[in-house]
Amino acid sequence: MRVIGLMSGTSYDAIEAAAADLALDGDVLHLHPLGHLSAPYPDAVRDLIAATLPPATTTTRAVCTLDTRIGQAFAAAAERALHDLCDGRADLVVSHGQTMHHWVEDGAVHGTLQLGQPAWIAEATGLPVVSDLRSRDVAAGGQGAPLVGMTDTLLLRGLPGTPAALNLGGIANITVLAPGTDPLAFDTGPANALLDAAVRHFTGGAHAYDTDGRGAAAGRTRPELLRVLLADPYYRRPAPKTTGKEYFHLPYLQRALEAVLPAPRPDDVLATLTRLTAVTVADACRAHGATQLVVSGGGVRNPVLMRMIAEELPDVPLRPSHELGLPSDAKEALAFAILGFLTMHGLPGTLPSGTGARRATLLGTVTPGRSPLRLPEPAGHPPRVLRIGPRFRA
Repeated sequence: MRVIGLMSGTSYDAIEAAAADLALDGDVLHLHPLGHLSAPYPDAVRDLIAATLPPATTTTRAVCTLDTRIGQAFAAAAERALHDLCDGRADLVVSHGQTMHHWVEDGAVHGTLQLGQPAWIAEATGLPVVSDLRSRDVAAGGQGAPLVGMTDTLLLRGLPGTPAALNLGGIANITVLAPGTDPLAFDTGPANALLDAAVRHFTGGAHAYDTDGRGAAAGRTRPELLRVLLADPYYRRPAPKTTGKEYFHLPYLQRALEAVLPAPRPDDVLATLTRLTAVTVADACRAHGATQLVVSGGGVRNPVLMRMIAEELPDVPLRPSHELGLPSDAKEALAFAILGFLTMHGLPGTLPSGTGARRATLLGTVTPGRSPLRLPEPAGHPPRVLRIGPRFRA
């Protein structure tokens, strides 16, 4: 089956599209990547997302507008992927949509909202679309995240020791696969969320992120600010746990800055926030005995962040996910392509040990394409390992 995966993370800078041929052979899931592309959001859509995300207030009109405009942007990205990556032939599109709210109270997730109406994707491509992949896990008592834990687990199996996979998006999440135990996956805390908010604030919106970590490189960690940030109780909660920009946002950072005198210079704030991510990631790795770390996500492009993580974990080798066959910029889009493939074959896409759900569930809602919906024969049992290579063709 040829599948296009679409993903936009909490940084909401662009839609990542990736295509792959997928086939299940016994307990082995074979994946042949066909390429990936990045489609920046139109400025008006990005601005509306920024103006609507918590802690801002909003209206149903704005939500309706976003559902349509994000859906249209995802549809345009899917059309590009179908033409540029798949030579016009694919079987399925899987759309994560744009997370606008993840409703967490006292560590429990009560709901999650991803916008991006899939009907626009189905109409533009003519293909069936799997979307809204998080809600079913939440309904089963899970956190609804990190859903990349399934792909991480399939990828890490067979690696020696206690391998872990780290994704550095707006929020950092980790999957740990210790021998003889069930996989564990959870959000460690902010990766780019507070950094991006700080950069936008200090530059008056002229810049959206700390390019190549230059601001952090020009500053120094302020220990007193780092202590204030690390005092957050989220870091001491047991896994599984999730968080998002509805928690780690600019007002959150401003409250922390008010507790520090003298006020840190902007570059010192960026350096401290970068160190915060490195420390919380390292704490999570040490707590669960990780012996190697496979890293992906936009944070991989920040050399200062990668250096700080390496400093905090001197005995744990770091390797980018592309060394295992999954491009770091496309891993999440490919992970959702895998989840949609599992759904279409009647297989669960969650690991209860990773999300905290009562049971593993089928994920998502299926929107038919132009042709009658025909589902494959349900698979007998789920995959245990992921094999990536150029030799496979669906």
